[in-house]
Amino acid sequence: MPNPNRKSSSTRRDKRRTHYKATVTQTSTCPQCSAVKLPHAACPECGYYNGRKIIAKV
Repeated sequence: MPNPNRKSSSTRRDKRRTHYKATVTQTSTCPQCSAVKLPHAACPECGYYNGRKIIAKV
């Protein structure tokens, strides 16, 4: 099986990895209780999603 003749330089390696960036997680507020939650997810505080109770909180 063929192998590379030379080691890839660190510059070439880093150029390939320029698009691997960490992104900040977006958050939104719950319309029911105004808690911070992830978008398109049920609220961890009150259990509502899209105006309906999804998770029964005690």
